[in-house]
Amino acid sequence: MSRTETDSIGPIDVPEDAYWGAQTQRSRVNFAIGEERMPIAVVHALALIKKAAARINDRIGDLPPDIARLIEQAADEVIAGQHDEQFPLVVWQTGSGTQSNMNVNEVIAGRANELAGNPRGGKSPVHPNDHVNRAQSSNDCFPTAMHIAAVGAVKRDLLPAIGELCEALADQAARHNRLVKTGRTHMMDATPITFGQELSAFVAQLELAEQAINATLPAVCELAQGGTAVGTGLNSPPGFGEAIAAELAALSGLPLKSAPNKFAALAGHEPLAALSGALKTLAIALMKIANDLRLLGSGPRGGFAEVRLPANEPGSSIMPGKVNPTQCEALSMLACQVMGNDVTIGFAASQGHLQLNVYKPVIIHNVLQSIRLLADGCRNFREHCIVGMQPDEQRMAEHLERGLMLVTALNPHIGYDKAAEIAKKAYQEGTTLREAALALGHLSAEQFDAWVRPETMLEAGQHD
Repeated sequence: MSRTETDSIGPIDVPEDAYWGAQTQRSRVNFAIGEERMPIAVVHALALIKKAAARINDRIGDLPPDIARLIEQAADEVIAGQHDEQFPLVVWQTGSGTQSNMNVNEVIAGRANELAGNPRGGKSPVHPNDHVNRAQSSNDCFPTAMHIAAVGAVKRDLLPAIGELCEALADQAARHNRLVKTGRTHMMDATPITFGQELSAFVAQLELAEQAINATLPAVCELAQGGTAVGTGLNSPPGFGEAIAAELAALSGLPLKSAPNKFAALAGHEPLAALSGALKTLAIALMKIANDLRLLGSGPRGGFAEVRLPANEPGSSIMPGKVNPTQCEALSMLACQVMGNDVTIGFAASQGHLQLNVYKPVIIHNVLQSIRLLADGCRNFREHCIVGMQPDEQRMAEHLERGLMLVTALNPHIGYDKAAEIAKKAYQEGTTLREAALALGHLSAEQFDAWVRPETMLEAGQHD
């Protein structure tokens, strides 16, 4: 069953149970591309804009109070997720997001008209353009929604997830701060380190990425709303941009404010590109952490086997008893996706032509996917890997005892060349450093035991 809706192109049939109107329906027909729906966070942010605009237009007398109340009520339902199925449009549409802006306008108008006692849809008493979209343009609404959705996702989901992962790693680092093991550089044995020191590097990397993300947020909190079509603010009342930014901040609880230059806010997307770059920094840190733990957990008998990762599921359909570092694999894969997303965002953000960037949907699709993957990945990795991770102290001790780079402790006492000779002899003959040192006669057994002590090689200046 269907009903007929109209727009400036003409009439078109719309499903009878849809709240949307003609422009949404045309987009469904004209952009049947892929399966990537417009992120629902953007839809909810657009509905928040409509609610804020209705309040301001009512306040200044540009919108009848009864119409404003109907818009607010319908917008609240959309924000609450009651009508998510009414937003079927895909990312691959007009580059300004016009169709999704109109999808929200039409659904809010259609539901408002139903609340007023009329059939759903239509344009009376609430019109999608004249009332819901009053003092607005897709060109300022959509980038505003992009920023609201991105900041909300970062603050609500990502930053807490990073903090939880940092805390879990810091707990492990503190617990094993005195557990001495072999350090490695160039994938080769190096001087000793504690397992706690090794893990502390992960915490510092994550904290640096967190700082980078936070540093980008003030610019993302600046909103394009009030610039309307090209940045001049045509068809919006004086001060509308500042007023709606304040209203949106109050409604969302986010530190939103009006962008000082609306022309840049419509034509460029440097704030989101910078945020994406910071997300990539986090992905880089997570990739390092995942790969290091995957290496340290390799084995259980043919690899390093210094860390026991939780055995969450069977690892092979053919090899009984095999367990794989699946959490590390998942985390490193999503890190690759985030890095790829950043490339797409960079290309898209560079394509602002004159007064408008028309790559907006793909930018926010990738930004929000990166945020979601990173937040989910951090939480999952903490819960299913870091919390249950255990060091194999015996294996660490075995590697440490046979480590050739303990010879570095002899440098201040016998010099680099003699120390190198000891290491070379021990390696070639498969003996310990102590045996090689005594065979060469470069020092006594008492001297070796006093000078080569791994626990004293963990800080600057720690040699006798």
